[in-house]
Formats: sequence, C-alpha cells, structure tokens
Amino acid sequence: MKFTRFNTVIFAGFLAIVGVIIMQLFLLNQAYIFEKKDVEDKIHFALQDVVNKIYKDNKKELPIGNQIKKVSENYFIVNVNDVFENNILEQYLKNEFEKVKLELDYEYAIYDCSSDAMVYGNYVSANGKEPSKFCADCFSKNSDLTYYFAVRFPNIKQTYFKSLSQYWIFTGVLFFVLIIYVYSVLLMLKQKRYTDLQKDFINNMTHEFKTPLASILIASNYANTQKEIIDNPKLSKYIQIIINQSNKLNQHIEKILYVAKTESKQIELEKSKVDLKVLLELVRENIFLKHQKEINIDIQLERNYIVQADEFHFYNLIYNIMDNAVKYSNQNPEIKIQSKENSKGLTLKFTDNGCGIPESDLPFVFDKFYRVAREDSKDIEGFGIGLSYVKRVCEWHKWKVDAKNNEEKGITITIQINKNDYE
Repeated sequence: MKFTRFNTVIFAGFLAIVGVIIMQLFLLNQAYIFEKKDVEDKIHFALQDVVNKIYKDNKKELPIGNQIKKVSENYFIVNVNDVFENNILEQYLKNEFEKVKLELDYEYAIYDCSSDAMVYGNYVSANGKEPSKFCADCFSKNSDLTYYFAVRFPNIKQTYFKSLSQYWIFTGVLFFVLIIYVYSVLLMLKQKRYTDLQKDFINNMTHEFKTPLASILIASNYANTQKEIIDNPKLSKYIQIIINQSNKLNQHIEKILYVAKTESKQIELEKSKVDLKVLLELVRENIFLKHQKEINIDIQLERNYIVQADEFHFYNLIYNIMDNAVKYSNQNPEIKIQSKENSKGLTLKFTDNGCGIPESDLPFVFDKFYRVAREDSKDIEGFGIGLSYVKRVCEWHKWKVDAKNNEEKGITITIQINKNDYE
C-alpha cells in the first residue's frame, strides 16, 4: 500500500484506537481488581471482629493464626474453635457489616458436630427488602474444623459491576466516539474513492474529447479557406457554425480540465502586474463578440489600478462573471463594474440586471457543478462550474468573493483584493 498523507493519518488513527481500547480495558480490569480487593478486605475485617467478640464473650484468649478462610469468591469459612450462639452470631454479623459499610445480601450457616452438617442458616437482605429463600445446599462442611460457621454472598459479582458504573459510562462514551470516528473514516474513504473516479473520468474525458476536437478544428479551418467554400455562402455558413461550436465546446472542456487540475493541486500561479482597466476592456470586447445582442457594460473605476495576479486566471475570473451576467439577463443586459478602496484593500463589484438567484440557492452558487433550478435552464449552456472556478481563483490569490441579490433585480458579485496585491 502506498503511504500517502491520507493513508498515514488513517493508520495513525487506527493505532490510536487500538491503544485507547487497550488502555480502557486495562483501566477497567484494574478498577475491578481494586473493587474486588476492597470488598474482600471489608469482609475479612468484619468477620475477624465477629471472631474477636465471640472469644471475648467466652472470656477466652484469641488463638494465634488466621481463623478466616476464603473458599471461593463469594464463600468464606470462619473457624471459631469454641461454642457460640446462633442468634448472637447473626447480630454480630449485622453490626460488623454495617460498620464497614458492606451493603451486600448474605446468608450464613453454622456447623453442628452432633449431626455433622451445616444447620441453622438464614438469608439477610442488606436493603431491608424481603429476603430470598435460604440455600442450604450452597454450604459445604469442612472435616478439619469443629466449631465454625460459613458466610456466603450470592450477589457479590453483580455488586462489583454496579460499583464500576462510572467506568462503564466512560467506556460507553469512548466506544460511541470511536464508532463515530470509524464511520467518519469509512465515509472519507468512500468519498476519496469517488473523488479519484471523478478525476480519472474528467482527465480521460478531456483527453478523449480534445483529440478529435482538434482534428475537427484543423479540418474546418482548412476547409474554410478553400475557394469552393468561400464561393458558396451556404457552405461557408455551415463551416463557420462548425468552427464556432467547436470552439465553444473546447472552452467547456478547458473549464472541466481546470477543475480537474485544481482538485489535484496542479495549478501554479504566475503572478505579474496586470492593468485592471485594460483587462476589463478586453473582456468587454470578447463578451460583445460572443453574444449577438445589445449589451451595456459600464466600467467605473476610481483610478487606474495595477493588480498583482495571474493574468490568465484573472482574465477568466472576470470573463466568467460577466458571461454569467449576460446569460442570465433579459434581452438588454446591463452590467456595471465599480471599484472602491477600503481598509481591507480594493473592492470590485459586478452588478447586473438579471433575474437574480433564489435566497435558498444563494449559499451554494460557488459550489462545483451546482446549477440553480430555472424554467429556462435547458436553453442556457454550462456545467455549473463557472462560479466555482471564480471562487477557486480567488482562493489561490487569497482574495474573497461574495454574491448577493440586488434590491430590485439582478445580483452583485463582490471581489475583495488584498492591499498588497494592487497599486
């Protein structure tokens, strides 16, 4: 796999996810171990105090050694090695468990040497609710001891998990965030695949179109110079239509090619000093040549400006704005170009008298391939990349572009040129 920047970020994110999951599982395990040890210590201390009280009541000295034996996680045997009363034992157990704040249900049983069995058991509920049925079969006798009792905690495992509730909440939130991250990565990969397909399609399409189109233009221009064509007005008209439509198609292909190049970051600006007034007048003349109708283009500059920009893209930027203004205007398009200097730099405003743009579509007019839904859209040429190209050129120059509807009719497109980019 080729390690691009995108793949590196994805791989680093994957490693981070694995690390976070391992860390969280480790913290959960440590918290579980800590909680388990804490509960077992409370049980041990409470049972030891019960043994001390029994020996104290019998006025005997406590023997050396550990009288408490843990048989399993929830089962403990206490060697008393002396006689004791069952009602006193239950009271001692209640008191000592309350002292250490051990809020667990438990049941206990006492070994009877005469019957050689565990007898007199009882179930004690910690929360005061009705106790469950005592499980006599859950207690086993120990042949090595004579006077002892056993205590069993049936719900101790559930208590461990309940005490870790805050850790479970944190873990749930963490996994929710990780799911969102993974889903976002999958969407990014899907979008990247579509983008790569789009780039390949545009590059292949422009190549496959331009090759036969160049042949058509060469053949048409050659045919247009032949005496037979010149002498025949009808054929000359048809040849001229072929040439004009081929040039128009070539312009569309060039626009699509610009989009493909900008997506792959192949554009490099070649900035030079551009006379703004001369450039505007050149665009105006080309607009007049393209559109066979009466057009009024009024250029109102406060003074002559020299703009530091890529002349080729700057020309295309202005041409696209004015071309759109003419296409979406009525039979007598009027375009007013004004300049104004402010604290941020130079502002160029292109105001037309067209049909305007619905407010719901206005935020998206600079998006690639976006076209406003109109009744006459079939009669208007274009792929919806003109204003997208305008925005990209402004971004390359670090300028700002904005579009808004006029109060009466038409729209105004504003370009903000930085202070350092003109003189």
